[in-house]
This record gives sequence, structure tokens and C-alpha cells, in this order.
Amino acid sequence: MNARKAAAPPPPAPRHRLIADTALALLAERGMRGLTHRAVDEAAGLPQGSTSNLARTRAALLSAAVRRLAEREAAVLAPDEMPGVADPAAGAPAALADALALGLHRHLSHHRALLIARYELALEATRRPELREVYDQAGRAFRDPVEALLRAAGSRAPERQALALVAWCDGVLFSCVAGQFHAEVPTREALRASCAELLDGMLRG
Repeated sequence: MNARKAAAPPPPAPRHRLIADTALALLAERGMRGLTHRAVDEAAGLPQGSTSNLARTRAALLSAAVRRLAEREAAVLAPDEMPGVADPAAGAPAALADALALGLHRHLSHHRALLIARYELALEATRRPELREVYDQAGRAFRDPVEALLRAAGSRAPERQALALVAWCDGVLFSCVAGQFHAEVPTREALRASCAELLDGMLRG
């Protein structure tokens, strides 16, 4: 009998990524006070001092967490992670509503801890100018495409309407993770209907 060769285990994540991912997990689990260099080392199973070697200050550790947060959220919204969605760049408001609804539903269904970490970092950024700069720079990677998609969909004021659309998406995510509607994840169909209503009001004029 031919024994099948066991699949090789996946290679370990680079240490800087492991540290940033662990920091995000700790933020979601313990809040900002629970995030320390020592706690990251312990949770990641690393020798004491490993986190300090890569992020010597707390500001550096928080900046690394923000950058990794942006990478992971971008991966959630990558085209190959959202099958069956029409290309929103084609300009159809219905396609944009479908894409937004799927992105929201994926976050709420599978990435709630990532959202909680984002809220912790957003609040901390209001107190740390150096983190504010990193946080805002990461956010541009999402705001700019929204403006472009609105422009393609026929918006006459894409910058102003991008603010409203991003704020609405952020409000839905917060309300369904930490606010009054945290107990139940809205369906993708319900989110699509709400997105379509919002876009219809924006683009009708």
C-alpha cells in the first residue's frame, strides 16, 4: 500500500507579522491597557524581548498594529475574496451596493475581533498625533477607492458623498459589533437593500 506523503506544514509567519497580528488580537481581547510588549511576547509564544527588538516603543508597536490592520482589512475586501460580485468599477450603482453589502457582511460575520481592534486604535489615535498620521494614511487606501467608485457611478460630488458613504458603513459596523444592534448580524440582503437606498438618494440628484 502506497502511503501518501504528509503535506508539509505551512511556513511560519514572519516575526514582524506575528507580532502585529498578536497585538491586534490582544487589543480585541483585553483593550488598550492589555497591550504591552511583554503580553505580545507571551501570547505569541516568543522569547521575552522579541517584541521590543522589533518595536522598541509603544508608539512603534501601535503603528505596526495599524499597518497590519490595513493589510488584513484590504485582504477581506480583495476581489478574489468576494466572488460573485459584479465589478463596481463598471459604474452601476447596483454593483456598488452589492460590493459594499458583501464587504460589510464579511466583516460582521468573520472579522468582528478585527473591528474591535480598529476601534481601540481609532480612539488611541485621537490622543497620539504620531499614530493619527499612520491611521489616517492607512484610511486613505479605502477612502480614495470609494470616491473613485462613486465617480464611476455618476456622483456629482464624489468627495462629499464618499464621506457620507464611509461614515454610514462605519456606523453600521460599529452598531452591529459594539452598539445597539450587536446581538444579530444583518443579512447580506438587508445590507444590500440599505446600501441601494442610500446610493439612490445620493445619485438621484
